[in-house]
Amino acid sequence: MKKAVFPGSFDPLTNGHLDIIERAAALFDEVVVAVGKNTNKQGLFQPEERLELAKAAVAHLSNVTVGQIDGLTVDYMEKIGAQYIIRGLRNCKDFEYERDIAGVNSVLDDVETVLLFAKPENQNISSSMVKEISKLSSNRLAAFVPPVVVKALQSHFE
Repeated sequence: MKKAVFPGSFDPLTNGHLDIIERAAALFDEVVVAVGKNTNKQGLFQPEERLELAKAAVAHLSNVTVGQIDGLTVDYMEKIGAQYIIRGLRNCKDFEYERDIAGVNSVLDDVETVLLFAKPENQNISSSMVKEISKLSSNRLAAFVPPVVVKALQSHFE
């Protein structure tokens, strides 16, 4: 059984994230969306909120679950028996970052990183950009995030 982990802070989960999750679900027997904390950023949603939003966004995918990750991705993977890390690429900056992280992860443990390219309509979407748009106009979010996330962002900024 091929089990993959898609780690991220998902603060918030975007349509770009969801597209990568859906495509990974078609490639692997099981995909775990591993919601973690980015120690370099100030979070908008609490970890529990991000978990619930991710669960709601992937509810239509029978082979996708959501878990919380605290610590190294490779340690979490070992704990749940996953062999693959899924990452999405929007641009060449993402590639350089993901290449370096994949190299470190392969030294830490015997894991394989699978990179999926973002579809053109998702290449400019980032959680940071979504948060900025939300602050200014929460009624223009549908192109960027799933409906459950639109509602959460609107509630947060009202």
